[in-house]
Amino acid sequence: MWENTFVFKHSSSFLVVFLVQVLVHGHGVLVNAQGSRASPWQTLSGDAPAVIARGGFSGLFPDSSSNAYSFAMMASSPDTILWCDVQLSKDGVGFCLPDLKLNNCTDIASIHPDEQKEYLVNGVSTRGWFPVDYNSTTLSRGISLTQGIYSRTDRFDSSTFPLAVEDVPKLFGPPSPALWLNIQHDIFYSHHNLSMRSYVLSISKRMIFNYLSSPEVGFLSGIAPRFQKTKIKLVFRFLEEDLIEPSTNQTYRSLLKNLTFIKTFASGILVPKHYIWPVTSDLYLQPHTSIVTDAHKEGLEIFAGDFANDADIAYNYSFSPVAEYLSFIDNGVFSVDGVVTDHPITPSEAVGCFSHINKSSADHGKPIIVSHYGASGDYPPCTDLAYQKAVDDGADIIDCPVQVTSDGVLVCMSSIDLMGDTTVTKSPFSSRASLIPDIQKAPGIYTFNLTWEEIQNKLKPLMTNPETKYRLQRNPRYTNAGSFMTLSDFLAFAKGKVLSGVLINIENADFMVEKLGFDVTNAVIAALNSSGYHNQTSLGVTILSSNSSVLVKFKQTNYSLMYMIDEYISDVASSSIADIKKFADSVAIDKESVYPSSHDFITKQTNIVSTLQKGGLSVYVYVLRNEFVSQAFDFFGDPIVEINSFVLGAGVDGVITDFPGTARAYKSNSCTRLGVDAPAYILPVQIGGLIQLIPTPDQPPALAPFPLLEPSDVVEPALPPASKPAVPAAPAGGSPPPPAPQPSSGPRCAAPAVLSAVSLLVAALLHLAS
Repeated sequence: MWENTFVFKHSSSFLVVFLVQVLVHGHGVLVNAQGSRASPWQTLSGDAPAVIARGGFSGLFPDSSSNAYSFAMMASSPDTILWCDVQLSKDGVGFCLPDLKLNNCTDIASIHPDEQKEYLVNGVSTRGWFPVDYNSTTLSRGISLTQGIYSRTDRFDSSTFPLAVEDVPKLFGPPSPALWLNIQHDIFYSHHNLSMRSYVLSISKRMIFNYLSSPEVGFLSGIAPRFQKTKIKLVFRFLEEDLIEPSTNQTYRSLLKNLTFIKTFASGILVPKHYIWPVTSDLYLQPHTSIVTDAHKEGLEIFAGDFANDADIAYNYSFSPVAEYLSFIDNGVFSVDGVVTDHPITPSEAVGCFSHINKSSADHGKPIIVSHYGASGDYPPCTDLAYQKAVDDGADIIDCPVQVTSDGVLVCMSSIDLMGDTTVTKSPFSSRASLIPDIQKAPGIYTFNLTWEEIQNKLKPLMTNPETKYRLQRNPRYTNAGSFMTLSDFLAFAKGKVLSGVLINIENADFMVEKLGFDVTNAVIAALNSSGYHNQTSLGVTILSSNSSVLVKFKQTNYSLMYMIDEYISDVASSSIADIKKFADSVAIDKESVYPSSHDFITKQTNIVSTLQKGGLSVYVYVLRNEFVSQAFDFFGDPIVEINSFVLGAGVDGVITDFPGTARAYKSNSCTRLGVDAPAYILPVQIGGLIQLIPTPDQPPALAPFPLLEPSDVVEPALPPASKPAVPAAPAGGSPPPPAPQPSSGPRCAAPAVLSAVSLLVAALLHLAS
């Protein structure tokens, strides 16, 4: 997707390789009844919205570094506009630096630790290191740029110097990318006997820039007459509504009410994105405002800022940044004229590949989209709401992980342990916790501890939050929404839906037979037969299990069989493939087995997908999630990039995902079908490319090799016949456990080992905290 590019700290020149050939896919123009050409875009000009890379690709590299600027042009649309926040040195040279304080974006605090100063900035006393205290030589060669947002990787820090404004175009051969200069602190610099106005007028004679913005009315209105006869666009930048604009002493909220005045000195406005789509304090969208149409009525272009793939976005977008961009550029009502972003690859995709497409396509081709507990990224897993959302979002196959209750009812539940996705720990059944090493190391309250009626009537679903260690929470307003479903309910629900099939996941079958006396495989076959799926022609059935003996029992059916490899592997022995083909026709593998990573940087791509496919097995990858922390840095916090890399890069046949809607959007995009003519931003990423850009001292540690999948890992003993277990024991100090599942041919279940009341409570709390 891009060539390796790195500018080392003490190089004498910028060694930037810009060898990417990009062909932009343009949407066909519409033709109206009179035969004239009409644009599909609702921007002021009718042109596609602009992508403005704030400080280059600053979502990954230090803001305004040579790496960030060059990478932005390699990975994004070729007409991406490069944003530069201009700061002035003591001798009046302009530098691209994202903040007035150098300690927020450079390593100056460690180089000049005793040189902090305190200045008034717009009337506020501010302490730090300021560019006005250092000459251009010190700034350009004496300090290094660093990542200013601490949640982002710092492995690219201290490798590049700050760039003078005039050096940015020199990174690229002609023609240079468009350049946007933002002047944030004209009043501050004037107090230090420096003129931002003189600087801008001076460089306008020596270099080309395309946009000039400022949040200061006095600066922009004062300089506007000098640019009236040029092609440079002046843009007034709105800050937070209640902040005071220093030259007029009005709030930005007040200035927003007078766009006619803004039009006297600017051709456009730049606003924080929440000016357009307000968001509640708990991150849900409110109705859009009229600001876009108001600006367009005044003849003002309007740009939206503050976009980043690794920042909080409204839950309405299901953690998909592409979905967020589309709400600003392709919502059927309005379109902003451009977006300012830290991750320019994503709006490039949104504009070039995901706008104005037919979203109602029911294509069931590759990649096949398999839900993971329904749309569990949006609703509690395995509930009616999660399954309906998965269907509405375009899943090809919806899944039911089968568990059994104490009265022998098969239910769809993401885990045999109810503590993870139900309110069981806050129910009257909390005393039924027990430790069963055969199932898991932590204690649990299991589905076979409760009857179906108890689960259905006494428990509520919970949202699963797989990224809680990063404090990322899913859709909190719906944490107790939806209803649990039996397998029979699930099978009835799927009929008549726009699906290609259902998937039933069976785990712990040996435990159920040995300890519960319950043959889950026979029970599933019976449920499928009674639901009419043995004669079903429109919906296929796939049985998934990590236990080969389960799949062997289904060999006599006409169902598809998928073997889940539940460990990281580097390759598969040919003899293992031969053994797998005896009981399965497809394989599910963890995404880490395809793209192993060290400290969230992908180290390589294995051959496991092609090896399995050459052996005659279809390959599905699990589990894809939209949260940016679930993805390697190589995917830029963009789930579309991740899906694309698995589909076009690794060649998987299907994806198993918490967010089927994102995978469906990917399948509907208009770029991947272009083949060699596809634009750069929709090509698979260069695997291992980012890690090569990290300086040697900062490289993440080498990854220990994953094992080879051997035949001994695949072939398992046949499931034992149902046997009568021991008589259940009552928990100490508690009520007896509920009766075990009792199918017509099976005995009662054995009780698991029971913990003391105190140890149960501690263990349960630790389990929930983890």
